[in-house]
Amino acid sequence: MSQALLYSFRRCPYAMRARLALRYSGVPVQIVEVSLKAKPAEMLALSPKGTVPVLSVEGRVIEESLEIMQWALMQQDPEDWLLQDDPTVYALITENDQVFKHHLNRYKYPERFPEQPMEAYRAEGEVFLRKLEALLAEREYLLADHLSLADAALVPFVRQFAHVDREWFAGTPYYRLQAWLQRFLESPLFIAVMAKA
Repeated sequence: MSQALLYSFRRCPYAMRARLALRYSGVPVQIVEVSLKAKPAEMLALSPKGTVPVLSVEGRVIEESLEIMQWALMQQDPEDWLLQDDPTVYALITENDQVFKHHLNRYKYPERFPEQPMEAYRAEGEVFLRKLEALLAEREYLLADHLSLADAALVPFVRQFAHVDREWFAGTPYYRLQAWLQRFLESPLFIAVMAKA
């Protein structure tokens, strides 16, 4: 396989989860860190919508983070992150991407959404946090006894939510979720994909 090329932005949660799957699967990839203020012409030629991540591999362009993750795991999935294509994985990711992310954006940038106070957006996001906390009552990870695609796809967003007000998050009763997030943030995989080039 010729080396894949990933256009990424280090702190973008979508790019983060793409990098997690590529690193885990061992796919050789060259990562191009993109300045969102000066997007490279080569990236825009491949993907005119201009958002990261964008993966270019063997003449193919993959523009959605979840599709990049799935592509990487189709190359190699040594620890069964796909959980044999369990539909629960995709249902949880869809809820994260379509519902939780909506509340996260409003909680993180309340000045852009003055219709409600920040705390109201946070409370709406907490509905999902409570669901994750309940899932973690069963096991150390969301859907299995090991990391899965669901954990890797959700963790960048839960991290963002937790970091809006770290003191508040530390004081919540989501003890299992706090431990899950901390374990992930301290993992060699996460540290590797967050390293500055």
